[in-house]
Amino acid sequence: MSRRRKLVEHVSHERWLISYADFITLLFAFFVVLYASSQVDKRKIGKLALSIQVAFQELGVFETSNTLIPLNDSEAVPFSKIQVVENTERTSDMTRFVQPMKGELSPSVSVPMKNVQAELEKALAPEIRNKVVELKARREGLIVSLREIGFYEIGSAALRPTSKDAIDRLAGVLASRTEALRIEGHTDNVPISQKSKYMEDNWDLSVLRATSITKILIKAGMSPGQVTAAGKGEFSPVASNDNSSNKQKNRRTEIIVTPNLDELFKILESN
Repeated sequence: MSRRRKLVEHVSHERWLISYADFITLLFAFFVVLYASSQVDKRKIGKLALSIQVAFQELGVFETSNTLIPLNDSEAVPFSKIQVVENTERTSDMTRFVQPMKGELSPSVSVPMKNVQAELEKALAPEIRNKVVELKARREGLIVSLREIGFYEIGSAALRPTSKDAIDRLAGVLASRTEALRIEGHTDNVPISQKSKYMEDNWDLSVLRATSITKILIKAGMSPGQVTAAGKGEFSPVASNDNSSNKQKNRRTEIIVTPNLDELFKILESN
């Protein structure tokens, strides 16, 4: 009787190549995805960061920044150059925070700002000479500072009758502009002496002064959407409240003229 020969199965020693090939394919796909993710449009990111920064500055959240705005929008704004919020500086009593207001307008923003600055310097020349109005160019825009001594009685939100002509000239210039305005009221640290149901402290006084200017500008023809009002009370001083001269400097109403975003991007795109 013949026996059947048992077939010996052949063992393949190259099966590992299949797993290895699958692993290499997956690894290749992984690095392709990483490479593609790293090639994001940096120009768009830079423009997005710029628009967010300027928008928050208009709202008064970020008062100033050291971001360098590119002259050409084909050049991305590096993330290392974007500083949306600067380090705050404590005042001497360590209870308040003040944003540093340093630097000048960057070239792209300064073009429209220099135009409005020239118009305001011409219109408010007498008040500038008498040191009741001060114009300051900053990265966030142009700051028109109206000192209390020229526009308000101490502790009052009503404008002096003698300031009407200056306010009308100021409104005449700004009403024809397309820039956004932020009106801020500021006081010193002396509590108000005459309280009422509408004005109990320096917060109320600063708000009422800001809104009084806002209403005048709107009546002069500015769109309400262009203007915002804010009261900062005694908490954003420009000088220490240790003497009467410095207190007078702190009692002010500031009009911050900020660049129009649409016009700003047109300038960037045209360069």
